[in-house]
Amino acid sequence: MNKRQARYFAIGSTLLATLVFLGLTVDSHRQFPKLTNAQNITPAVTLGKNVWHKNNCINCHTLFGEGAYYAPDLTKIAQQRGAPYLRAFLKDPSKFYDEQRHRRLMPQQNLSDADIDGLIAFLDWVSKVDNHGWPPRPIMVTGLGATGGNATLPGAAVAGASTPAAGSTAAASDKDPVALGERVFRTAAPACTACHSLTAGADMAGPSLAGIATRTQQTLASPGYKGSAKDLEAYIRESITQPSAHLIAGAMYSANGVSFMPNTYEKDLTPEQIAHLAAYLATYK
Repeated sequence: MNKRQARYFAIGSTLLATLVFLGLTVDSHRQFPKLTNAQNITPAVTLGKNVWHKNNCINCHTLFGEGAYYAPDLTKIAQQRGAPYLRAFLKDPSKFYDEQRHRRLMPQQNLSDADIDGLIAFLDWVSKVDNHGWPPRPIMVTGLGATGGNATLPGAAVAGASTPAAGSTAAASDKDPVALGERVFRTAAPACTACHSLTAGADMAGPSLAGIATRTQQTLASPGYKGSAKDLEAYIRESITQPSAHLIAGAMYSANGVSFMPNTYEKDLTPEQIAHLAAYLATYK
C-alpha cells in the first residue's frame, strides 16, 4: 500500500466510523423514550429529581453506576425496599444505620413529606428504566456482601451462616422443592437476598432468616402472635403473602402497623414457588 492508498484508507475508515457512530447515536435517541418510560415522568418525578440534586445525593450514592461510591447504588432501590421503607428511612435514617455499627451514617436531610414523596417517585421511575443490567456489579446496600446475600452459586458455603437440615442443599433436581425454593430465594423480584441474610445476627432491612424454624415455633406459641398460621411452613407462607399479618418488633421493619416487606409476592409468585420457598426456609433450624 503506497502513501496515497494509505491516506484514502484512513479517510475512508474515519468516514465509515463517523457514520456508524452517528447512526448508533440516532438509534439510541430513538429508543430513549421507550427505555426510560418517558411517559411516566410526572411532576412528582420531576420534583424528586430536583430534591436529589438539591441535596447532593450523588455525592455519596450512584444511579446507573454514575456518582460517588461511598454509599450504595440506588438504581433499583425502590424495587428492593418499597415505598413504606424508603419513607421511614428518609424521615429518620438513624433508626436504620448508625456510625458505630456500620461505620457510616446517612445524614438527616430534614426533608418535607412532599419532598420525600417526590424522591420516592423519582427513585421508582429510575428503577423501571431499562438499563440493560448496568452497572453489572453495583455497590449494594449494607450487609449483602457479608451475609451471603450475593452468593449465587448453589450450595456455596457462607461463613457463619445457619446450617440447613442435612441433605437439603444437595445438588438438586428440578423436582426437589428445597432446591427450587433456594432458586426462588435468590431470583425473585425483588430478591429475598436484597433484605434478608442467612447469617445469624446479620440483620439487614429485614431480620436474618438464620434459625427461622426455631424462632417460628417460639412465635407460634407466643400470645403475641397475631397471624393465623398453625405450623412452620404456613407461617413462612403467611409472612411472604401477608407480611403485615404479624409484625417483627423493630422500627426498621415496620411502621404504623404495616410491614416494610413488599406485599406483591402473592401476586408475582405462583403458589408452587411460594411453597418451594417455604420448604427451603424451613430447613434453617
